[in-house]
Amino acid sequence: MDERNLTLLMDFYELTMGNGYFMNGLKDREAVFDAYFRVLPDKGGFAIMAGLEQVIAYMEDLHFTEGDIAYLRSRKLFDEAFLDYLANFEFACDVWAIPEGTPVFPGEPLVTVRGPVIQAQMLETMTLLLLNHQCLIATKANRIVRAAQGRAVMEFGSRRAQGADAANYGARAAYIAGVVGSANTLTDRTMGIPALGTMAHSWVQLFGSEYEAFKAYAEVYPQDCTLLVDTYDVLQSGVPNAIRVFDECVVPRGYRPKGVRIDSGDIAYLSKRVRQMLDDAGYKDCAVVASGGLDEYIIRDLFQQGAKLDSFGVGERLITAKSDPVFGGVYKMVAVADDEGNLQPRIKISENIDKITTPGFKCPWRLFDRDSGKAIADVISLADEQISEDEPFTLFDPKAIWKRKVVNNFRAERLQVPIFEKGKLVYQRPDVDDIRQYCAEKMDTLWEEVTRFENPHKYYVDFTYDLWQLREDMLMRHRV
Repeated sequence: MDERNLTLLMDFYELTMGNGYFMNGLKDREAVFDAYFRVLPDKGGFAIMAGLEQVIAYMEDLHFTEGDIAYLRSRKLFDEAFLDYLANFEFACDVWAIPEGTPVFPGEPLVTVRGPVIQAQMLETMTLLLLNHQCLIATKANRIVRAAQGRAVMEFGSRRAQGADAANYGARAAYIAGVVGSANTLTDRTMGIPALGTMAHSWVQLFGSEYEAFKAYAEVYPQDCTLLVDTYDVLQSGVPNAIRVFDECVVPRGYRPKGVRIDSGDIAYLSKRVRQMLDDAGYKDCAVVASGGLDEYIIRDLFQQGAKLDSFGVGERLITAKSDPVFGGVYKMVAVADDEGNLQPRIKISENIDKITTPGFKCPWRLFDRDSGKAIADVISLADEQISEDEPFTLFDPKAIWKRKVVNNFRAERLQVPIFEKGKLVYQRPDVDDIRQYCAEKMDTLWEEVTRFENPHKYYVDFTYDLWQLREDMLMRHRV
């Protein structure tokens, strides 16, 4: 997006700890960290992985400028040898991640980092910042797209986003999740996300009459004429003037009108009246577009009320995920190498069960039913474990181990793929259209019961027995 150096966009403790590791002779000690989230937004059944492209870009560009080093030196906290290490920084971590567009669930590692502890630790803030934001917006956008029942959804929220990056990357996340485009022109130029939009109320207000405003617009854009009909009165003036302009300025030039947009009022009622007026005038192919304060619940209610709508522009409630605006991802150490280089698991224990970490270097899997192609459950294993497809596999809830299910005739797929090996990028980054298609395909693997808005079926993320036993042993070992 730009040439800013964001290396210092990190929690200060990442640097003070890094200096401490360095001074204690631990700069090359290998550690493993997992980035994951604990709670699904909007009490939904799943989330959408997004933001990996930007995480990769950050890791590729990690470097400390002369100005960065001068600033850190001015704090009088850091050893000169540590500052020299930062000045000559070379990224050397291994990184695995779940590809963007994948439906994901609480507790499973979205990104795993293995490498020198100083380096792996300093990735925490930006990795979480980028994943938390885009996963949140992609998840919200997907809910809205599904509520639209196949109608197009446009992202209209740039002006209400919390800053330029939120507008740009929010549009990207929404596109991955299924919106058809964005009002944000910059994302078209830089990411290939279609820029969409027609007119604002100010266009209509500028002219002496609504008819003149519509006529002027149609004469400039007869091939792509969508008119905003609610500036004054939708039924008494907006739609009649639109029809008149379609008759006089669009059709005679060999085009068909694209649509009319309603941005306020009782949209369910108005859309039905507008649809009838357009049909009676011979414009059954003219779309009725709704915008203005929409989200998945309002869109769902509109259809329940018989609204006649063909597409939607959704703004602030999408770009800010207004109903549940915090994703809550965390980045936790799960293993550390001993003096011989062998990884030893680490655990964080809390009185809050959900905050107890899952120790060890791990791998998330997804099991698919071979007959239906649907996802059965996810399983987290230790990194060196394999899940055999040739024998029955017993799923069990790690929080309630008596809940068990034996599955047969399944396909097991590792969810994470290699991203960096010893600091070198090995991942072929897909473009945003490929990610969007991949997301749609993966959504088809979820049962409808998991995707419903109200009280979705719980999709289980289980452990292998070896991982569960490791966690139980460590919990018992660390009991006071």
